[in-house]
Amino acid sequence: MMLQNLIFSLLLIAAAALFTRNIRQISQNIRLGKKFQLTDSKARRWRTMARVAIGQSKMGSRPVSAVMHLFVYVGFIVINIEMIEIMVDGIAGTHRSLLFTGAVYPVLISVFELFALAVILACVVFLVRRNVIRLRRFWNKEMTAWPRSDANIILVTEILLMSSILIMNAADGILQSRGHEYYAASGTFLISQLLQPLFTGLPESSLVALERSAWWFHIIGVLIFLNYIPYSKHLHVFLSFPNVFYSKMGPLGKMDNMPSITNEIKLMLDPNAEVPAPADGGEIGQFGAKDAADLSRRQLMEAYACTECGRCTSACPANITGKKLSPRKVLMDVRDRIEEVGKNLRRHGKDFSDQKSLFDRITDEELWACTTCNACSMECPVNIDPLGIILELRRYLVMEKAAAPGELNATFSNIENNGAPWQFSNEDRLKWAE
Repeated sequence: MMLQNLIFSLLLIAAAALFTRNIRQISQNIRLGKKFQLTDSKARRWRTMARVAIGQSKMGSRPVSAVMHLFVYVGFIVINIEMIEIMVDGIAGTHRSLLFTGAVYPVLISVFELFALAVILACVVFLVRRNVIRLRRFWNKEMTAWPRSDANIILVTEILLMSSILIMNAADGILQSRGHEYYAASGTFLISQLLQPLFTGLPESSLVALERSAWWFHIIGVLIFLNYIPYSKHLHVFLSFPNVFYSKMGPLGKMDNMPSITNEIKLMLDPNAEVPAPADGGEIGQFGAKDAADLSRRQLMEAYACTECGRCTSACPANITGKKLSPRKVLMDVRDRIEEVGKNLRRHGKDFSDQKSLFDRITDEELWACTTCNACSMECPVNIDPLGIILELRRYLVMEKAAAPGELNATFSNIENNGAPWQFSNEDRLKWAE
């Protein structure tokens, strides 16, 4: 047993170290973005996180997926409590270390098994929706082979991990009934007892091998899955909570003003106006966002927190009417680009530039197709704001590249020359009344 304990401990340390490194790299990538300040009440943010992230309040608009996701969400939390027992057993060489809870133990494990079954059923439904029914939002153009495979890998893995718990408990129960010295009596479990007839004909040695194999399969699978998460859309299981906490609380669609420009306008309107001294030495800096690092840290975290569910895209009127814009694709492009930037900086140093930008991934046509209706932001179950990213990219096109569509350029010229979006001068404005 000592060798098994040692192997388990080494695997646990290696998995934790690798996961820590991967999460640190993601954190470094997010920190490449611009800092932002929270100006509202933290209490309000905690309430929003409790309601939206923990309470899943925005999932209810699609009842079927809401119920299935609730099974997976609650199951993920509840079943991880059993991981405490598995880890203690793996390190200490014990078996069912929570048996000291007495009569509560079989009830506890039965609850775990019930949620394990619920997770299996929910994942099967999700697999059918994606691959048999083929819901349109899971097959948009941006959902190439990898995003689709990623979702299927996650669902199949969860089914296998939950099944291994039930098989492990079923074999364990039979060994208990046969009085095996290592398998102390722990009671009857709700779901796994239904599987026991499948294994009752096996000899004791085969049952021990089955129970141990299921135990190792589960824990190694969990450790591998843990380190798969940073490369997957499933990262939202960790980031959805901070993402909702730091999400935009003001009016959706409102652009953040650049302080240096605001101060210039105040001085232009009133030379005696009091404005704070510029913190950046008076440099105005770049307008809008050209690359991922020009976005705020909040927006980069949103890109990582996106679960690629496609609710934003399925609600987008531009996408519905056949335009190229997909808010989900914008978030995926931002995430892929900041990953690329971060990897280059770690490999070549902070002064390295690959001469690429977000505009190598996101076209002007996509950006200008947006009607700024906020449907995407309202639909997102974790309060991601794709519109904020789109507006920053537009700001760069207009103010740095002068690359707005002709209709907008004409409007800008009219406002500058006539003080209104129309082409008539102030003197001619009332001629319509004649």
